Amino acid sequence: MNHRRTAARLVSRAATAAALATALGLGATAAATAAVPAVPPPAATAPATGSDHDGGWHQDGLTLSAADNKKVDAFVARARRAERAISPQVRTAAVISHAALIGFDQRLKSPDSLKRKVATKLRENPGQTADQALGTVNDAVRFTLQWPAGKYSQGVTTASGLLAVWGNDSTRWSNTWNRPGYKGINAAWRAPRSGQLFEVQFHTPESKRAQLETHKLYEEQRLPGTSPERVRELQAQQDAIFAAVPVPPGAEQLTAPARRLPAPDPARRLPAPASAPGIVS
Repeated sequence: MNHRRTAARLVSRAATAAALATALGLGATAAATAAVPAVPPPAATAPATGSDHDGGWHQDGLTLSAADNKKVDAFVARARRAERAISPQVRTAAVISHAALIGFDQRLKSPDSLKRKVATKLRENPGQTADQALGTVNDAVRFTLQWPAGKYSQGVTTASGLLAVWGNDSTRWSNTWNRPGYKGINAAWRAPRSGQLFEVQFHTPESKRAQLETHKLYEEQRLPGTSPERVRELQAQQDAIFAAVPVPPGAEQLTAPARRLPAPDPARRLPAPASAPGIVS
């Protein structure tokens, strides 16, 4: 083992975390020990299953023309490239804020899911183009951070503050802890280098379980053929499940972080000193 190289790497990671702690006013001791985790590749996304022989796409009564289908495929490819720089930031924010990173291997939305989303937007908004619909998609790259209720508010504040420090613009902050229905915070961000929109959901174990429990109800509710009466019934079922989720202390007051001066990006290694004190090669 090359001890000098290992020591230099540890010093570099500690320096990055310490700089972030200083920028956010966090405890330097805890933050400086947080190593930037290695990022495994995302799970392989299955190819779209609704493709037509003419290059279009159809599924569940929704359709895309060949030209629009091609635009979504290009969007998927761009999101996959941009994810490589976004994931190290989110993983580091999770480490420093002591969050569980849920479903990380599913951080890329599947092509079929994106195509359903775009096709639904086009159906609901006649005259809208595929480019316009894609411009509103903020969850092609998505993450979930989770804390116990007692640590939730501080965790959200720390993690969202870190993302802001790294230059990510907060484009959407939906805090629904004080509303009927869905419980949690869904935040959208624009990455500084690629301009890629990505989503981070902030949950407790209870709110995440409720989200998973209501997922099939939500999917049925969104189908084009679902009657208005059934939509109301499905919404009532979801509301009842989310109503049982405890609200973490202070969660209702959480707001998007203010933009701060950029701090070192954990996706880039800081220059390491020639030798690290206390380590003998």
